[in-house]
Amino acid sequence: MSQNNVVNKNSRKSISKMALLGLVLAIAAMVNIAISVVGYRLGWWRHPQAFSLFGWATYAAIAALIASAYGLFKTRPQGQQRGFLLVIMSIILSVPIISVTVMFEYNTKAYPRINDISTDTLDPPSFWDVAEPMEYPGESVAELQQAAYPDLKSLLLPVSPGQVFKHALAIITDKGWEVVAKVPEEGRIEAVVTSLLYGFKDEVVVRITSSNGETIVDVRSRSRIGRIDRGTNAKRIRNYLKILKERAI
Repeated sequence: MSQNNVVNKNSRKSISKMALLGLVLAIAAMVNIAISVVGYRLGWWRHPQAFSLFGWATYAAIAALIASAYGLFKTRPQGQQRGFLLVIMSIILSVPIISVTVMFEYNTKAYPRINDISTDTLDPPSFWDVAEPMEYPGESVAELQQAAYPDLKSLLLPVSPGQVFKHALAIITDKGWEVVAKVPEEGRIEAVVTSLLYGFKDEVVVRITSSNGETIVDVRSRSRIGRIDRGTNAKRIRNYLKILKERAI
């Protein structure tokens, strides 16, 4: 069969309605997420409503994937209809949305329902200069934290508090966190971490003290909204202390 005959044959094929539907649903899912994010950032609604919109986007993405799977069968090289590229575009848009939701739900069940983490749960570092300073929740949260993150402890460094303070502040600056307070004489640094997508605010305080010739570093990280952080604060503290130890020693 000549190339012209192949082209003519393909041009006579109709576009798969399921492939087209899949792409429309995938685009609708992306638009829904955009509305969710923009609306939250502009203060049109609070985070429960934003998450609800993201949930509907996930349903649309799942429906798009189902439609695209049927469309893929119809538009394969030996298929009876056109629209293979539409199917691929739909899959590219849908899979990341579904993956994010699956990971979100997994983390919800995998981590304890707490959102305030401290390396010192008996005497947690205090917030003083952030917008909404809050006391550490107490013993019940400390027990849940110790069960979930037993590795989170005060960092001991054989370096002077002044040197540690400089490294601690530099790391915060390098990470792009907003420095709210830096008080060398108190060994205290407070910062705000803003999430990339929704702009959620988490608060971090670093406390640097000395005892028996060693410098003690404690870090507390808390989320302003929600009752569960899905492990975010513990990961942040763990990563921060790892970098600080590498730089200070």
